[in-house]
Amino acid sequence: MNSIHIVGYIGALIVGLVLGLIGGGGSILTVPLLVYLLGYNPVLATAYSLFVVGTSSLVGTYQKHKKGLVDFKTGLAFSFPSFVAVYLSRRYLVPGIPDTLFSIGSFNLTKDIGIMVFFAIIMIIASYSMIKNGKNKIINSKSQPYYKTFVQGLIIGTITGIVGAGGGFLYVPALVLWANIPMKKAVGTSLIIVTINSLIGFIGDVQTLNIEWGFLLTFTGIAILGIILGVYISKFISGEKLKKSFGYFILLIATYIIYRELK
Repeated sequence: MNSIHIVGYIGALIVGLVLGLIGGGGSILTVPLLVYLLGYNPVLATAYSLFVVGTSSLVGTYQKHKKGLVDFKTGLAFSFPSFVAVYLSRRYLVPGIPDTLFSIGSFNLTKDIGIMVFFAIIMIIASYSMIKNGKNKIINSKSQPYYKTFVQGLIIGTITGIVGAGGGFLYVPALVLWANIPMKKAVGTSLIIVTINSLIGFIGDVQTLNIEWGFLLTFTGIAILGIILGVYISKFISGEKLKKSFGYFILLIATYIIYRELK
């Protein structure tokens, strides 16, 4: 084991701690960690992230289910269009993106740069959802027609597939506003969607990428230990304050990614 992998494993523990403390967002650290600290290319990093996110969310689903905060029927119904989109995007869309997207003078927007910039934009959206006041709990009196949810699931699933993040920050408001689910149950229900989407998306990657299983399984195992520790610590710390602070941290990382990739 070299020093770089040791740094990566420490990062995995931090990712798990964040997930356990605030119930989401930690996965969005995985891609920058793998790309900038461990030197993986963005395509492989997003693939590894899907596995880490999916496995971690499975543990989270079990924990939420014990508290009665998972609506499996709604989660499975909503996940169908999402996991189709995630699988297709990982199996065909991401491998089909050209190595050079376009050139302007001496600047070339490569596939790797494009993925990281798009990832940074999604991070900015995620940071906004964490920073803003989360007390607005207005819920529609009627759920929208399923065909609209189907289309929205396809869109969110495609985004999830490209950036390799779980997409929980997108699924939670969708479940509250579209499926008429209370906030706490929406958080738990989103985990089953994230689990299915991420692991099925990773299956698409297994068919096109060479996976370093020893490192990936160790990284994921340490992240799960971090989740368990984070859930315990969260009993003594205000999750809302942590979430807002982490939102600002994510915003800083997103700004750094855009600066680094486009400078």
